[in-house]
Amino acid sequence: MERIMEFLTNLITDYGLIAMFLIIMLEYACFPVSSEIVLPFSGAIACSQNIHFFVILTASVIAGLIGTTFCYVVGCYGGSAILGRLIKKFPKTEKGLNSSYRKFEKYGASAVCFARVIPICRTYIAFISGTMKQSYSVFLLSSFIGITIWNTMLIGTGYFLQDNWQLAYGYYDEYKHILIPLLIGIIVFLVFKKLSHRKNKPSEIE
Repeated sequence: MERIMEFLTNLITDYGLIAMFLIIMLEYACFPVSSEIVLPFSGAIACSQNIHFFVILTASVIAGLIGTTFCYVVGCYGGSAILGRLIKKFPKTEKGLNSSYRKFEKYGASAVCFARVIPICRTYIAFISGTMKQSYSVFLLSSFIGITIWNTMLIGTGYFLQDNWQLAYGYYDEYKHILIPLLIGIIVFLVFKKLSHRKNKPSEIE
């Protein structure tokens, strides 16, 4: 795995935005790529190559949507049979898939959004969504929100810290069991606050 990540980071260093786009797309298509490393590193390289933050962020979100759509389509047409073979061939994926199933059954469409910021099940949720025949428009919108939040956080870390991105990753890896629930809590709070504000806003009298 370390050799794979070293190979991918070298590709990003050599080929810039194109390599970033393709690797991020593969990560969201459930290939064995760690977004916790690739995204901050992409941000750091983008900054060093004078690529605007919103350019790399937009490219990463589009790449993520393409990659996750691939998984969604596979889930739609292959469903449980493919997931069963995947678990049999790669037993380590079972934990992520089962976690994704539980999140989907409990939270429905919102699970796709929230799962995007949870390691392991963040990519496999697309398979589950496709298997459960969730509306593609709902899946795409939920994925867009979750992917944008996740990519902004990690790419922003690398972009603004640059040479210190590995240090930031070390802190994240050590405290992610605290940071991730906190991030989800903040997202839920902001969403409910906005919905509550709309609900309580008095209608205009013409």
